[in-house]
Amino acid sequence: MLSAAFGVGDVARLKKSHPCGSSLWLITRVGMDIGLKCQGCGHYVLLPRNKFLKAAKAIEKPVEK
Repeated sequence: MLSAAFGVGDVARLKKSHPCGSSLWLITRVGMDIGLKCQGCGHYVLLPRNKFLKAAKAIEKPVEK
């Protein structure tokens, strides 16, 4: 289970990959539901927070310029 803090703009690596082959998702919304956009094909999904916390393997902070 994920214990790190996360926010909009972070990239989440999920345990299972999307059918397009990517396992990286951009976090676009944080609240009771977590909005995710696939980094491979651009598909957008809303997951309840508890399902997201179980499915997430790691949170990768974006590189700041």
